[in-house]
Amino acid sequence: MANRETTIGKLVDEGLLSLFTGPFGSVLHAHDYTNTGVPVVPTEAIGRRFLSTTNIPCISEKTAARLQKYRIRPGDILFARRGAQATGLSAIALQEHEGWIAGTGTIVLRVHDAGIHPHYLSFWLSSESSFRWLRVHAVGAVMPNLNGEVIGGLPVRLPPVADQKAIADILGTLDDKIELNRRTNETLEAMARAIFKSWFVDFDPVRAKAEGRKTGLPKPIADLFPDSFVDSELGPIPKGWRVVTIGDMAIVTSGKRPAERFSEPTPGAQVPLWGGNGPMAYVSAPLYVQPILLTGRVGTLGSVFRIASPCWPSDNTLVLLANEQQSYEYLFLQLERVDFTSLNRGSTQPLLTQSDLKCQPLAPPPESLLFHFHAISFALFARSAALTAESRTLAALRDALLPKLLSGEIRVADANRMMGRAVE
Repeated sequence: MANRETTIGKLVDEGLLSLFTGPFGSVLHAHDYTNTGVPVVPTEAIGRRFLSTTNIPCISEKTAARLQKYRIRPGDILFARRGAQATGLSAIALQEHEGWIAGTGTIVLRVHDAGIHPHYLSFWLSSESSFRWLRVHAVGAVMPNLNGEVIGGLPVRLPPVADQKAIADILGTLDDKIELNRRTNETLEAMARAIFKSWFVDFDPVRAKAEGRKTGLPKPIADLFPDSFVDSELGPIPKGWRVVTIGDMAIVTSGKRPAERFSEPTPGAQVPLWGGNGPMAYVSAPLYVQPILLTGRVGTLGSVFRIASPCWPSDNTLVLLANEQQSYEYLFLQLERVDFTSLNRGSTQPLLTQSDLKCQPLAPPPESLLFHFHAISFALFARSAALTAESRTLAALRDALLPKLLSGEIRVADANRMMGRAVE
C-alpha cells in the first residue's frame, strides 16, 4: 500500500479524525477549580509530545460530570491553542490521563480509524516541521492562536498502518528509555536529599544516640555523630559542630556576560550559557571547567543548579566555588533550603547580592563526617549525571531519526540497525 499525502482537515472530513476545543471560560469558571478532584489540562502542561503532571489544577467530580464531553481518552492529542511560547506544541494522552478534562486553552484531536496509529500521528505533529508550520500559520501577530481551521490545513503523511506502528515503536522505545532515566534520576537525587535531611537537618543519628537507640548506620559513620546537642543562633545543633556562613565554605562571585552567544549549539559553540532558570544559549569556551553551584542574581531567584561540566554562567547569576571538594554536595543541598524571597533586595525586579548570600548561616558537620556524606552523595549524583548524558544521546538519536522516518528517507529496518544497543 502506498503512502498517503493528506491533511488533518481532510481526515476530519472523512470521519477518520475529529477536533474539539476545550471548554470556554463561560463554561469552566475560575471558582470551579479545587485542590483535589479531576485534573484539568492547562496550556502550560502541554509539552513536545508529553503532558506534564505537575501542578495540574483540578475540579470536583460534580463539575467534571457537567463537562463530560471534554473528557480525554488515551490516544487523544492535545494542542496548546494559545500563547507565544506554547502555540504549536501538542502532546498525546496516555492511559494515566484517561478521564481528565481538556482545559480552556486546548484543542483535542481524536483518532477514530484503525488505519491511523495515534502515537505515529503524535510523533508527526511533534516534529520540528509540523511545529514550525503551526506557528507560522497561527492566527495573531502579538498573541498567536490555533483553531480547527489552522490545524486542519496541516499536511500529514500516512504510510501503511503497520509501518506507522513500527515507526512509533522505534521512537517510543527511545522516549521510554529517556523517561525511565528521568524517573531514576528523581529517585537517586531523592535518596541524596533524604540522607542530607536525616543527617544535617533533623539530626536523626544524634537524636537516636541521645535516646539510647541505634542509628541504623554503619559503625564508622555512626561513631562520627555526637550524642547530645548545644544551643546556637540556628537553634540546637549537634555538640562539637559550629555555625559558619556560606562565605566561609565557598567563594561567591557573579557570572559574566560573554562576548558572543548563540541560540543553538554549533560546531564552534557547544558550551552551555547558564542563566537563573538554567541553560539559555551556547558559547565557544567555558568560563569554568570545575564543578560549580549556581543561582539567580537578577530577575530570577530561588533555583539552584549543581553543574559538574564546563559551562559559562551569565552575568545574571551568582556562582559558588566550594573551598573543599567534599563540601560540594552539602553546599548544594543547603542552598536549596535558603529562603531566597527574604533576601530579595530588588524593587522593580528580584535581586540577590553576593554579600547577602555569603552571610547565610549554616552548621556543617566535622570534616570526617562531611567526607562520608560526600562519598555517598557524589556517587548518587554522578549516576544521575551519567543517565542525563545518556538521555541527551538518546534524544539526539530520536531527533535525528524522527524526520527521516516520517519522510520515508530511512526505512524501519535501517532505523533498527542504527539504534543498535542504544537502549539496552
